[in-house]
Order: sequence, then structure tokens, then C-alpha cells
Amino acid sequence: MNAALHAPARIVAIGRNTFTELVRQKVFYFLLLFGLIVIGNSAFLAKFSFQEEFQMLKDVALGAISVFLSLLAILATANLLPRDLEDRTIFTILSKPVPRYEYLLGKLLGVMILLTLSTLVMGALFLLVLIIREQSALAETMKGFQGSPQDLKVALGEIKKASLSWDLLPAIALLLVKSVLLASLTLLISTFATSGIFAILVAACTYFIGHLQVTAREYWMSGIGIHWWTRIFTAVIALIFPDLQAFNLTDDIVAGTVIPMGLFWQTVALGGVYASVYYAVACFLFQNREL
Repeated sequence: MNAALHAPARIVAIGRNTFTELVRQKVFYFLLLFGLIVIGNSAFLAKFSFQEEFQMLKDVALGAISVFLSLLAILATANLLPRDLEDRTIFTILSKPVPRYEYLLGKLLGVMILLTLSTLVMGALFLLVLIIREQSALAETMKGFQGSPQDLKVALGEIKKASLSWDLLPAIALLLVKSVLLASLTLLISTFATSGIFAILVAACTYFIGHLQVTAREYWMSGIGIHWWTRIFTAVIALIFPDLQAFNLTDDIVAGTVIPMGLFWQTVALGGVYASVYYAVACFLFQNREL
């Protein structure tokens, strides 16, 4: 009973230590690189019209957030278990009354904290750049506008409509969900991987397969000249590997499409289910692994 009551404290302690280890590895250099890309891209797009500028800025920034979060999730998680095995830290932890599932959950919690903070920093920087460019476009329009006050009001409204959108927040949140899913998957791979490099390579392959799920489904459903075993194989691949493209709504956001909240919560639930299943399988494999 006492062990169960202290379980959350143990998990949080492992998560906090994991986060501290990841920060010491200077993973936040990813954020510096992201900032340089967004700011540099903003300066480069200044010569375009404001509609084109905001559209391209959103496209580049959201794409960069997606890529950097995915890389961060894979690289930060892949070396957790191999490093602890190499340093023999894992033996010190598991020699105490810490079940293996709590150890894995604490490790995953530390990565999730890192991913959440990274998302907040990158999202805030992205929105800040959008606000700065919006104010600049508003000032330039008001300075050189020669039409009626009503036309000026319409022009300013178009600038505000093209720059900031509340749909950016759900889109960024879904990118975070996708990164947590990838972290859970990488943690699963690391429970049987022989090295961190192997876990990174397998997770990277899974990343690319997950983004090709739409093409695979279309191929599977077409039914033109496809053998039954090919359909079964494609169906199994689609079941095992998550459809990562479902978490990328950047194209819809850039095009001005409003994200239905029902679709948003369904996608969040999908990511939660995949992450939970991967964590459960990781616990099963790790529980039966000889250390």
C-alpha cells in the first residue's frame, strides 16, 4: 500500500532527473537553430506581399516545428536506456523498490517535459515573429494608403486575417502529440535495441513509414492488380505503424481552413492510444529483459 502511494513521487523524481540529463546534453540547441530559421525566413520574405509572406512564414515555421520536435523526440529517447545500461545507473535505480514500468514511465515523463517546453518556446517565438510582421505590415499599409477610410479598414482587416489565427494553436498542439507518440515508440524500440544508434535508425524508418501511410492506404484500397497477400501485408503495416500525416494540419492552416474541434480531439485521442499501446508493449518487453 505504501509502495503504491509513493509511486507518483518516484515517477516524478525519475522524470525530473531525466529532464535534467537531457538539458545537460545541450538539446536546446535545436531551439536556437529553429529561431534562426524563423527569424531569417521572416527577413527574407519581407519583399513579398503580406498575404504571400504570412502564408510562407506559417508554412516554414510549422514545418520546422514538426521536424525539430520529431528529431528531438527520437534523439532524446533513443539513448536513455543504453546510456543507463552503460553507466550502470539503471542497476542502482532498479535495486531500490522501483518497478520497471515506473522506471520507463519516469523516463518518458522526462522526455515529455522536454518536448512540452520546446513546443512552448518554439510556438511563442513563431507567434512573436507573426505579431512583429503584422504590426510592420499594418504600419506600412496605413502610411502609404491613399483610398477611403472604409477601404483602409478593409485592408487592415485582411492583414490581421492573414497573419494570426487561433487555429495555429491546435495545429502546434497536435505536433506535440505526434512527438510524444514518437517518443513512446522510440522508448519501445530501445527496450530491445542493442545500441542507441540502432534505436535511432529504426525510429527514423518508422517516422518515414508513418508519413507514407496515406499512400499505402490508397494503394491497399485501390484493388487494381494487387494480390491478397500484398493487401494483408499493407494492412498489417498500416495497423502497426501510426499515420503520422494525420497530425500534420499545416497545409490546412496555411490554406485558411478552420480545424473542427471534433477532429482535433479525435486526433489527440488517436495519439494517446498509440502512445499508451507503445508504452504498454515497452513495459512487457522490458519486464522480460535480462539486465
